[in-house]
Amino acid sequence: MSTPPPWRVLLVEDHPIFREGLAATIGLDADFEVVAQAATADEALIHVRTTGCDLAVMDLGLPGRSGIDATRDLQRTHPEVKVLVMTMSEDDDSLLAAMRAGARGYLLKGAGREEILRALHTIATGGAVFSPRMADRLGCLLASFGTTAAKEAFPTLTPREREILNLLATGLTYRQIACSLYLSEKTVRNHVGSIFSKLQVRDRAEAILRARDAGLGT
Repeated sequence: MSTPPPWRVLLVEDHPIFREGLAATIGLDADFEVVAQAATADEALIHVRTTGCDLAVMDLGLPGRSGIDATRDLQRTHPEVKVLVMTMSEDDDSLLAAMRAGARGYLLKGAGREEILRALHTIATGGAVFSPRMADRLGCLLASFGTTAAKEAFPTLTPREREILNLLATGLTYRQIACSLYLSEKTVRNHVGSIFSKLQVRDRAEAILRARDAGLGT
């Protein structure tokens, strides 16, 4: 059986020493290949077009246009590229702005080698990941935004779809949701596909973020 090709990674970081250290760390894992490095948002967008990368590790404090701008532009033009933010910024505004721009994860600089590689694996396979401190902050922020009624937040969803979305937001698997609602797993997956389409989200992680923002899953 042939070995799948490594995921191609773009590093966007204006400090060359940190960037080279990060490249060395990622290079230790055969599942990844650093295909390009950029110091600005404009350079990053050029490299995305020329390398066809799968993942981008993005600093926020770039010279000129910020990493938030770069992430937003990248997600608009190349939505298949998954972005992991890696930054010194611990403030709520930066965290929320990164998520709204389309980032799949948020790590603080200073994360260890294993944490970085684990985060890349999670994002590459469709998940979302946050450093422990930022996960706690995101949980508090989502809870604070939970006053909007789910019916008002998602008027296009059927009652059954809202029910399934709520269970998704609590962290249940498709099989667990099926058992809870006395449905087949196939039926649950069909409902989830409809939810993704109506909410215009790409995967489970995005749907869960939208649901928790509306107060579901609490």
